[in-house]
Amino acid sequence: MAEQPSPPKGSSRELTIALGGVERRYGATADWIVLRKDDEPLAEMFFVHYQAQDDAGKAGNRPVTFVFNGGPGAASAYLHVGALGPKRVLFEPDGTLPKPPARLVDNFESWLAFTDLVFIDPIGTGFSRVIDDGKNDRKKDAPAPPAADRDKDGPKDKEKDDAKDKDFYTLTRDLESLGELITRFLSKNHLWSRPVFIAGESYGGFRVAKLARSLQQGFGVGLSGAILISPALEIHMLDGTDYDVLQWVDVFPSMALAAVHHRRSRAIAPGTPIAEARAAAERFASHQLASLLVRGEALPESEHRAVCAAAADFLGVPERFVVDRAGRITREAFVRELFRDERKVCGMYDASTVAIDPFPDRETFQGADPTLFAVERAFTAGINAHVRDGLGLETERDYRLLNLEVNETWKLDGRRHAFELRVGATDDLRYGMALNPHMRVYVTHGLYDLVTPYYSAERLSKHMRLQASQTDKLVLRNYVGGHMFYTWEASRRAFRDDIAAFYAQAT
Repeated sequence: MAEQPSPPKGSSRELTIALGGVERRYGATADWIVLRKDDEPLAEMFFVHYQAQDDAGKAGNRPVTFVFNGGPGAASAYLHVGALGPKRVLFEPDGTLPKPPARLVDNFESWLAFTDLVFIDPIGTGFSRVIDDGKNDRKKDAPAPPAADRDKDGPKDKEKDDAKDKDFYTLTRDLESLGELITRFLSKNHLWSRPVFIAGESYGGFRVAKLARSLQQGFGVGLSGAILISPALEIHMLDGTDYDVLQWVDVFPSMALAAVHHRRSRAIAPGTPIAEARAAAERFASHQLASLLVRGEALPESEHRAVCAAAADFLGVPERFVVDRAGRITREAFVRELFRDERKVCGMYDASTVAIDPFPDRETFQGADPTLFAVERAFTAGINAHVRDGLGLETERDYRLLNLEVNETWKLDGRRHAFELRVGATDDLRYGMALNPHMRVYVTHGLYDLVTPYYSAERLSKHMRLQASQTDKLVLRNYVGGHMFYTWEASRRAFRDDIAAFYAQAT
């Protein structure tokens, strides 16, 4: 009988950190849990577990929070060493990156102050991998062999490996794998009596909303709280067309606030309090702009021109730029237009960030988004230094921070008909809140995020038809910054304080 494959050896350390002026001891474990199907090992999912050691008398009531990012294809490092874990990558106070090399510092805003933490890397990200069945000469994590030797595996074996990988790159199987890890972790560590929370960012927020239903109904895990950070709740609303309205309404306030931040808005004066600026931008987007988008050419030309002129003033762009697009301003067009005169571009994930446009004379932007790919070096260096040096993990695997292959091959399985194109999670969140009326929900965004704009969640929440008792358990709060608003020092601190209060209420 062939020997069963096993993951690399994990590591454990006893460490300390000062939280709230108090020295806290905690245990840190980096390891893998093997996922199975019909008792056959399929994949090794990596996690890092932080457990407070000096709350022995309160251990039975101390929450445990499972954390993951999104993408799909993103590892948990963004939240792990960006906001929640005991170590974080150092950013400037305004969320911008300092010069290399990346530095790790103690995270005094770590959630370890009020909850144990389990950071999960979905399959294909971080150190999580599908298991090689041992039939190939070459291991999946080993370097590729010379070209002359590549046929030894055979094309059929390679196709099998790819198929096994992509089995996890689907909406349903992904959620099942997270549910399996969570239940196996709770059993292995005897934590079923603890309050359980889940937290996810971006597509991870979509996962949280879906799991708010499936974890409780399919896996028997009662949730005390669900935290959605910069979530993409309704996937079909993220990209607009000439024939819809909502995406253009949702993203407009974030664009307007970015223009205010850069002192380019002509409709909102510099120094206007951000709450007042938000209210004005949201009012215009949901009334005048929405009317133009709904009525199209049915709107009298004079009104059409007036709305476009007002929109241009809000966004700090030429009127012709808005007129030519009939009020439908894509984020890709906006981030180039706002600083076109300086040959610069804003970030789509954080429009408060400005970078050089490497090809300003080309029709489309062909550089890297300054708020997604620019931070890759910091998070990749930070998580590797922390896990390998700080936690003592020995592995030859590469840490896959953002696996674009996962993103590009992601499938929507389980669809009943080809015309079922709407993919969303708001219904699952509503279902989960009805299933467990004690569960609290926290939804948060960065105000300058153009990819998952904050106003979408604000608007969707008004259509969830929650009862008063449920509304009291749904918190919507936004912070200055972008998709990863927690890289801003003031926002990270405010977020920590608000979340600490949220946990206190939930438990």
